[in-house]
Amino acid sequence: MPTITTSDGVEIFYKDWGSGQPIVFSHGWPLTADDWDAQMTFFLQHGYRVIAHDRRGHGRSDQVGFGNDMAHWVADLAALTEHLGLRDAVHIGHSTGGGEVARYVSRYQDRVAKAVLVASLTPNMVQSEQNPGGQPREWFEAVQAGVRGNRSQFYRDVPEGPFYGFNRPGAEPSEAVIANWWRQGMAGSAQAHYETVNSWLEDYSDDLRNITVPVLVMHGDDDQIVPYASSVPRAVDLLANGSLKTYPGYPHGMLTTHADVLNPDLLAFVRS
Repeated sequence: MPTITTSDGVEIFYKDWGSGQPIVFSHGWPLTADDWDAQMTFFLQHGYRVIAHDRRGHGRSDQVGFGNDMAHWVADLAALTEHLGLRDAVHIGHSTGGGEVARYVSRYQDRVAKAVLVASLTPNMVQSEQNPGGQPREWFEAVQAGVRGNRSQFYRDVPEGPFYGFNRPGAEPSEAVIANWWRQGMAGSAQAHYETVNSWLEDYSDDLRNITVPVLVMHGDDDQIVPYASSVPRAVDLLANGSLKTYPGYPHGMLTTHADVLNPDLLAFVRS
Protein backbone atom coordinates (compact mmCIF):
# COMPACT_ATOMS: atom_id res chain seq x y z
CA MET A 1 0.00 0.00 0.00
CA PRO A 2 1.27 3.52 -0.71
CA THR A 3 2.23 5.27 2.50
CA ILE A 4 4.38 8.10 3.78
CA THR A 5 6.08 8.23 7.16
CA THR A 6 5.64 11.47 9.08
CA SER A 7 8.36 13.20 11.08
CA ASP A 8 7.02 11.57 14.25
CA GLY A 9 7.13 8.09 12.72
CA VAL A 10 3.49 7.54 11.73
CA GLU A 11 2.67 5.74 8.49
CA ILE A 12 -0.14 7.46 6.58
CA PHE A 13 -1.97 5.52 3.87
CA TYR A 14 -3.06 7.37 0.74
CA LYS A 15 -4.58 6.85 -2.69
CA ASP A 16 -3.17 8.71 -5.68
CA TRP A 17 -4.89 8.15 -9.01
CA GLY A 18 -4.62 9.79 -12.41
CA SER A 19 -2.90 12.91 -13.66
CA GLY A 20 -3.71 16.56 -14.22
CA GLN A 21 -4.60 19.21 -11.66
CA PRO A 22 -4.62 17.56 -8.21
CA ILE A 23 -7.75 17.38 -6.08
CA VAL A 24 -7.11 16.37 -2.47
CA PHE A 25 -9.88 14.99 -0.27
CA SER A 26 -10.01 15.03 3.56
CA HIS A 27 -12.56 12.67 5.10
CA GLY A 28 -14.88 13.04 8.06
CA TRP A 29 -15.22 11.14 11.33
CA PRO A 30 -14.81 8.17 11.80
CA LEU A 31 -14.34 7.32 8.16
CA THR A 32 -11.48 6.82 5.69
CA ALA A 33 -10.39 7.80 2.20
CA ASP A 34 -12.95 5.27 0.93
CA ASP A 35 -15.74 7.70 1.80
CA TRP A 36 -14.62 9.73 -1.24
CA ASP A 37 -14.91 6.89 -3.77
CA ALA A 38 -17.85 8.49 -5.60
CA GLN A 39 -15.98 11.78 -5.94
CA MET A 40 -12.57 10.30 -6.76
CA THR A 41 -13.89 8.11 -9.56
CA PHE A 42 -15.95 11.03 -10.91
CA PHE A 43 -13.04 13.46 -11.06
CA LEU A 44 -10.68 10.79 -12.36
CA GLN A 45 -13.01 10.35 -15.34
CA HIS A 46 -12.87 14.11 -15.92
CA GLY A 47 -9.09 14.22 -16.22
CA TYR A 48 -7.98 15.16 -12.71
CA ARG A 49 -5.42 13.66 -10.36
CA VAL A 50 -7.23 12.59 -7.18
CA ILE A 51 -5.63 12.00 -3.78
CA ALA A 52 -7.14 10.95 -0.47
CA HIS A 53 -5.54 9.67 2.72
CA ASP A 54 -6.63 7.90 5.88
CA ARG A 55 -6.12 10.27 8.80
CA ARG A 56 -3.80 8.89 11.50
CA GLY A 57 -5.76 6.56 13.73
CA HIS A 58 -8.22 5.82 10.91
CA GLY A 59 -8.47 3.00 8.41
CA ARG A 60 -5.14 1.79 7.03
CA SER A 61 -2.96 4.46 8.64
CA ASP A 62 -1.11 3.72 11.88
CA GLN A 63 -3.28 3.58 14.97
CA VAL A 64 -0.86 5.34 17.26
CA GLY A 65 -1.72 6.52 20.75
CA PHE A 66 -0.65 10.11 20.16
CA GLY A 67 -1.28 13.02 17.82
CA ASN A 68 -5.00 12.52 17.35
CA ASP A 69 -5.61 16.25 17.05
CA MET A 70 -5.98 18.92 14.39
CA ALA A 71 -2.39 20.15 14.64
CA HIS A 72 -1.02 16.70 13.78
CA TRP A 73 -3.62 16.02 11.07
CA VAL A 74 -2.71 19.25 9.30
CA ALA A 75 0.99 18.47 9.62
CA ASP A 76 0.33 15.00 8.17
CA LEU A 77 -1.57 16.50 5.24
CA ALA A 78 1.22 19.00 4.63
CA ALA A 79 3.77 16.18 4.67
CA LEU A 80 1.71 14.24 2.13
CA THR A 81 1.28 17.19 -0.24
CA GLU A 82 4.98 17.99 0.00
CA HIS A 83 5.94 14.34 -0.60
CA LEU A 84 3.75 14.26 -3.72
CA GLY A 85 4.93 17.68 -4.88
CA LEU A 86 1.39 19.03 -5.12
CA ARG A 87 0.88 22.61 -6.26
CA ASP A 88 -2.19 24.41 -7.62
CA ALA A 89 -4.28 21.83 -5.77
CA VAL A 90 -7.97 21.94 -4.93
CA HIS A 91 -8.65 20.78 -1.36
CA ILE A 92 -12.06 19.39 -0.46
CA GLY A 93 -12.96 18.51 3.13
CA HIS A 94 -16.07 16.97 4.65
CA SER A 95 -17.15 17.52 8.26
CA THR A 96 -14.03 17.10 10.45
CA GLY A 97 -12.08 17.10 7.21
CA GLY A 98 -13.44 20.57 6.59
CA GLY A 99 -11.65 21.80 9.68
CA GLU A 100 -8.50 20.09 8.45
CA VAL A 101 -8.79 21.75 5.05
CA ALA A 102 -9.51 25.19 6.53
CA ARG A 103 -6.47 25.08 8.78
CA TYR A 104 -4.23 23.58 6.11
CA VAL A 105 -5.23 26.14 3.47
CA SER A 106 -4.81 29.03 5.91
CA ARG A 107 -1.17 27.97 6.41
CA TYR A 108 -0.18 26.65 2.98
CA GLN A 109 -2.02 28.86 0.50
CA ASP A 110 0.96 28.95 -1.84
CA ARG A 111 0.18 25.31 -2.66
CA VAL A 112 -3.59 25.76 -3.06
CA ALA A 113 -5.78 26.96 -5.94
CA LYS A 114 -9.22 26.57 -4.35
CA ALA A 115 -10.96 24.84 -1.46
CA VAL A 116 -14.37 23.36 -0.72
CA LEU A 117 -15.93 22.88 2.72
CA VAL A 118 -18.71 20.28 2.61
CA ALA A 119 -20.94 19.96 5.70
CA SER A 120 -17.94 21.34 7.54
CA LEU A 121 -17.70 22.02 11.26
CA THR A 122 -16.15 25.42 10.53
CA PRO A 123 -16.10 27.96 12.09
CA ASN A 124 -17.40 26.15 15.20
CA MET A 125 -20.27 23.88 16.12
CA VAL A 126 -20.64 24.23 19.90
CA GLN A 127 -23.83 25.85 21.14
CA SER A 128 -23.24 29.18 22.87
CA GLU A 129 -24.72 32.65 23.14
CA GLN A 130 -22.83 33.55 19.97
CA ASN A 131 -23.82 30.28 18.27
CA PRO A 132 -27.32 29.33 19.47
CA GLY A 133 -27.79 26.95 16.54
CA GLY A 134 -24.84 24.75 17.54
CA GLN A 135 -24.79 21.37 19.25
CA PRO A 136 -25.06 21.40 23.06
CA ARG A 137 -22.13 20.14 25.13
CA GLU A 138 -24.13 17.03 26.04
CA TRP A 139 -24.20 16.00 22.39
CA PHE A 140 -20.40 15.77 22.21
CA GLU A 141 -20.31 13.84 25.47
CA ALA A 142 -22.89 11.40 24.05
CA VAL A 143 -20.71 10.74 21.01
CA GLN A 144 -17.72 9.96 23.23
CA ALA A 145 -19.89 7.72 25.39
CA GLY A 146 -20.97 5.86 22.26
CA VAL A 147 -17.34 5.25 21.29
CA ARG A 148 -16.46 4.09 24.81
CA GLY A 149 -19.46 1.81 25.05
CA ASN A 150 -20.74 -0.58 22.39
CA ARG A 151 -18.88 1.08 19.55
CA SER A 152 -20.04 -1.45 16.97
CA GLN A 153 -23.70 -0.77 17.75
CA PHE A 154 -23.11 2.98 17.90
CA TYR A 155 -21.52 2.80 14.46
CA ARG A 156 -24.72 1.24 13.18
CA ASP A 157 -26.99 3.74 14.91
CA VAL A 158 -25.29 6.84 13.49
CA PRO A 159 -25.57 5.94 9.77
CA GLU A 160 -28.98 4.32 10.26
CA GLY A 161 -30.19 7.59 11.74
CA PRO A 162 -28.94 11.17 11.58
CA PHE A 163 -25.82 10.94 9.40
CA TYR A 164 -27.67 10.17 6.17
CA GLY A 165 -31.08 11.39 7.28
CA PHE A 166 -32.45 7.85 7.20
CA ASN A 167 -34.43 8.69 10.36
CA ARG A 168 -36.56 11.23 8.48
CA PRO A 169 -40.15 10.41 7.47
CA GLY A 170 -40.27 8.87 4.03
CA ALA A 171 -36.53 8.15 3.88
CA GLU A 172 -35.43 4.86 2.32
CA PRO A 173 -32.39 3.56 4.26
CA SER A 174 -29.70 1.81 2.26
CA GLU A 175 -28.24 -1.20 4.04
CA ALA A 176 -25.20 -1.05 1.76
CA VAL A 177 -24.48 2.58 2.69
CA ILE A 178 -24.98 1.87 6.40
CA ALA A 179 -22.71 -1.19 6.28
CA ASN A 180 -20.01 0.74 4.41
CA TRP A 181 -20.04 3.47 7.08
CA TRP A 182 -19.79 0.80 9.80
CA ARG A 183 -16.95 -0.94 7.94
CA GLN A 184 -14.88 2.22 7.70
CA GLY A 185 -15.52 3.23 11.28
CA MET A 186 -14.67 -0.13 12.80
CA ALA A 187 -11.40 -0.23 10.85
CA GLY A 188 -10.13 2.72 12.90
CA SER A 189 -8.90 3.25 16.43
CA ALA A 190 -11.41 3.75 19.23
CA GLN A 191 -8.92 6.04 20.95
CA ALA A 192 -8.49 8.21 17.86
CA HIS A 193 -12.23 8.40 17.33
CA TYR A 194 -12.80 9.36 20.97
CA GLU A 195 -10.13 12.04 20.89
CA THR A 196 -11.31 13.42 17.55
CA VAL A 197 -14.38 14.81 19.31
CA ASN A 198 -12.09 17.37 20.97
CA SER A 199 -11.45 18.90 17.55
CA TRP A 200 -15.18 19.57 17.21
CA LEU A 201 -14.95 21.89 20.20
CA GLU A 202 -12.34 24.12 18.55
CA ASP A 203 -12.95 27.43 16.82
CA TYR A 204 -11.73 27.77 13.23
CA SER A 205 -12.73 31.39 12.70
CA ASP A 206 -9.17 32.67 12.42
CA ASP A 207 -8.37 29.99 9.86
CA LEU A 208 -11.27 31.12 7.68
CA ARG A 209 -10.28 34.78 8.03
CA ASN A 210 -6.76 33.98 6.80
CA ILE A 211 -7.89 32.24 3.61
CA THR A 212 -7.78 34.34 0.44
CA VAL A 213 -8.21 31.67 -2.26
CA PRO A 214 -11.75 30.95 -3.54
CA VAL A 215 -13.72 28.72 -1.19
CA LEU A 216 -17.06 27.04 -1.87
CA VAL A 217 -19.19 26.19 1.19
CA MET A 218 -21.70 23.37 0.56
CA HIS A 219 -24.21 22.40 3.24
CA GLY A 220 -27.57 20.67 3.50
CA ASP A 221 -30.16 22.54 5.51
CA ASP A 222 -31.32 19.30 7.18
CA ASP A 223 -27.87 18.43 8.51
CA GLN A 224 -28.42 16.79 11.91
CA ILE A 225 -24.70 16.51 12.73
CA VAL A 226 -23.43 20.01 11.93
CA PRO A 227 -26.60 22.10 11.96
CA TYR A 228 -26.89 24.54 9.08
CA ALA A 229 -27.54 27.50 11.37
CA SER A 230 -24.46 26.65 13.42
CA SER A 231 -21.81 27.00 10.76
CA VAL A 232 -22.81 28.02 7.28
CA PRO A 233 -23.74 31.72 7.33
CA ARG A 234 -20.89 32.59 9.68
CA ALA A 235 -18.35 30.63 7.64
CA VAL A 236 -19.17 32.48 4.43
CA ASP A 237 -19.07 35.83 6.23
CA LEU A 238 -15.57 35.10 7.54
CA LEU A 239 -14.12 34.09 4.16
CA ALA A 240 -12.56 36.76 1.95
CA ASN A 241 -13.57 34.95 -1.23
CA GLY A 242 -16.30 32.56 -0.19
CA SER A 243 -19.51 31.42 -1.87
CA LEU A 244 -22.36 29.30 -0.56
CA LYS A 245 -24.45 26.54 -2.07
CA THR A 246 -27.33 25.33 0.10
CA TYR A 247 -29.09 22.01 -0.48
CA PRO A 248 -32.66 21.97 0.83
CA GLY A 249 -33.44 18.83 2.80
CA TYR A 250 -30.00 17.25 2.31
CA PRO A 251 -28.31 15.41 5.21
CA HIS A 252 -24.78 15.49 6.61
CA GLY A 253 -23.73 12.56 4.43
CA MET A 254 -25.02 14.16 1.23
CA LEU A 255 -21.80 13.39 -0.65
CA THR A 256 -22.97 9.78 -0.63
CA THR A 257 -26.74 10.09 -0.77
CA HIS A 258 -26.71 12.84 -3.42
CA ALA A 259 -23.42 12.36 -5.22
CA ASP A 260 -25.24 12.73 -8.54
CA VAL A 261 -26.05 16.33 -7.59
CA LEU A 262 -22.95 17.36 -5.67
CA ASN A 263 -20.34 15.98 -8.04
CA PRO A 264 -21.34 18.18 -11.00
CA ASP A 265 -21.52 21.18 -8.65
CA LEU A 266 -18.01 20.44 -7.41
CA LEU A 267 -16.76 20.10 -10.98
CA ALA A 268 -18.32 23.43 -11.96
CA PHE A 269 -16.54 25.17 -9.09
CA VAL A 270 -13.21 23.54 -9.83
CA ARG A 271 -13.48 24.60 -13.48
CA SER A 272 -14.65 28.14 -12.74
